[in-house]
Amino acid sequence: MKDVVHIPVMRTEVLSLLIGQNNSSGLVIDATLGAGGHSEALLEKYPDIRIVGIDADEGMLGLAKKRLKKYGNRIDFVHGWFDDVLTELSTQCSVSAILMDLGVSVFHYQSSGRGFSMFKDEPLDMRLFPGHGITAEEILMTKTEEELVSIFSDFGEVRFAKTIAKSIIKHRRNNNIRTAKELADIVFNSVPSRFRHGRIHPATQVFQSLRIAVNNELSRLDRALSLSMSLLHDYGRCAVISFHSLEDRIVKRFFKQNSNKDNDMYFNIITKKPLVPTEDEIKNNPPSRSAKLRVAELVLCKDGVKHENV
Repeated sequence: MKDVVHIPVMRTEVLSLLIGQNNSSGLVIDATLGAGGHSEALLEKYPDIRIVGIDADEGMLGLAKKRLKKYGNRIDFVHGWFDDVLTELSTQCSVSAILMDLGVSVFHYQSSGRGFSMFKDEPLDMRLFPGHGITAEEILMTKTEEELVSIFSDFGEVRFAKTIAKSIIKHRRNNNIRTAKELADIVFNSVPSRFRHGRIHPATQVFQSLRIAVNNELSRLDRALSLSMSLLHDYGRCAVISFHSLEDRIVKRFFKQNSNKDNDMYFNIITKKPLVPTEDEIKNNPPSRSAKLRVAELVLCKDGVKHENV
């Protein structure tokens, strides 16, 4: 696998907010490890923590293992979907903090060969867990027009979703839609000419919606957030970095719905409004420009029951 330079998004903010004053030791879960940038920063700053790093892509785990080798047994690497792994862990231990960085890595766009970038002539795969589940091509070739419209609208808030879906159905009658560039061209030619040369390519949100559908991303986020309440111990923190409004709304709603102080356990919301990257970070790391960070701290009442921290 080709090494790709990975710069962790909002590194400074994660370092200052993820670990609370009462939890500077113990176990931390990096639920979306990627190339290991955030874990590296946390292990360096907090010498008394251990980390469980989770990723669905074994290739990314390989990059992270190389990067974090010097930390030895302070980090364990787990291959799998983060919501599945969190389910298993929730019956075994409690943790000081959980970090979820929901962004797709630079590697996937630049070097994976799986069709994440609309500008590359690559197979339309888009699976973050290679070899598991349905591909983007299979969705495009098998779903009805109504189902495609729903995917584009619900997961990408795509303008002209119906027009684009009609064009895809028409195209596939005689030709498979095999590559990312083929799909981008179909979308480009589907939308009215005056919308083809805007600030972003007209296929951007179509690609987003397909990736979310292929990897079941929003449902996984919902499940992982719910599991955080059974994993975190008293004053443990959950931090989520999202990259589009659909994800951010889910995180905002979850923290708010679980912030009632009359409950046996509740989230104290640390970031009343989401934090966003500084101008300097955006300049030095353009993919960070759409990031939003929300952090909340779990508080237990006196008779709340939790597992012993390990």
